[in-house]
Amino acid sequence: MYTVCGDHSLRQLFVCVFYCTVLCLTSVQAAKIQWTLDEKDLQQVMVSGPNLNETSVVSGGYGGPAGGIIPTSSIKDLRMKSRGQGVGLVSSQSAARMITNQNQTDQPFTGSGMHHSNSNQNMSVEEANRGVAVEKLDSVKKWGINTYKCTKQMFSERFGRGSRTVDLELEAQIDVLRDTKRKYESVLRLTSALTSHFYNMVQTQQALGDTFADLSQKSPELRDEFGYNAETQKLLCRNGEALLGAINFFVSSINTLVNKTMEDTLMTIKLYEAARLEFDAYRADLEELSLGPRDAATMVRIEVSQQQYQVQRDKYERLRSDVTIKLKFLEENKVKVMHKQLLLFHNAISAYFAGNQQQLEQTLRQFNVKLKPPGSDKPSWLEES
Repeated sequence: MYTVCGDHSLRQLFVCVFYCTVLCLTSVQAAKIQWTLDEKDLQQVMVSGPNLNETSVVSGGYGGPAGGIIPTSSIKDLRMKSRGQGVGLVSSQSAARMITNQNQTDQPFTGSGMHHSNSNQNMSVEEANRGVAVEKLDSVKKWGINTYKCTKQMFSERFGRGSRTVDLELEAQIDVLRDTKRKYESVLRLTSALTSHFYNMVQTQQALGDTFADLSQKSPELRDEFGYNAETQKLLCRNGEALLGAINFFVSSINTLVNKTMEDTLMTIKLYEAARLEFDAYRADLEELSLGPRDAATMVRIEVSQQQYQVQRDKYERLRSDVTIKLKFLEENKVKVMHKQLLLFHNAISAYFAGNQQQLEQTLRQFNVKLKPPGSDKPSWLEES
């Protein structure tokens, strides 16, 4: 606000000075015109003859009154006055026109302020865009420096030239987790294949039972034999559907454990390993600077590197703590889940192949396994159409 008022005052002062200058120039121009007219009259007198101030001009006819005589000096005075008024009028009109133009020029700055607000908005938008571009450039620069340091550290470790930070106990737990995940993925793949094959067998038994039932109706001499086989296949089909429900529940639980719980822990481990690599990269950079000369510029770089090293160290320590906690909870959750699922799988398989339908149903109730109604896997007539 103070800057705007100061600029306005300076503008008004400049306008006043300009007006004064214009008036001065107008007066000088009028004096020059007067001097020019005087010179022209003098030349006319020199050419036309003697001085006309001593003569008179008769305005009336011959023999008129003396009041009709008008001195030529009066005519000249009237002419000079009219010229002076014309010059003054021209000068006043020029000055008024210049003042009006100046007011029109100053109006966008002292008027409604629309042009001023639009220019401010454009400037603010340009400054915002410039700020975003600078931020993006800084982020790209930091990313490039960080990537260079981490790549250098990675190659140094791979070729045996650089040192790395190692937590032996944590590294052993991570290796065990990765090996366990591979084995659980194998179990998941095999049980999924078992489910697929067993589902096909149950569908075959159901089709076979329907065929036996149809033949018992159409073959009176073999009605009992076809009927017994039809009932047996239908019973096996019902028990097979119950076993399929137990196996599907087992597969779903293993899938959640492997592809969600273990995967989440492994993602944290990846972040931890990346933080470890960054920490070692900035540590090696700080050690390299510390071994060099200790001039002013190097001391500044060492101080900046020390701050970056501390930030990376805090990040590394935090992620290492997160990995340790997640590994502990994962182990507890894995034991609890697998204890329940393995018991379910064993009891369901044993009851099915022993032909103990009651035990199979009791196992499903014990582990809260809900069977899907027959035909629920088939698409509806809306989906088929």
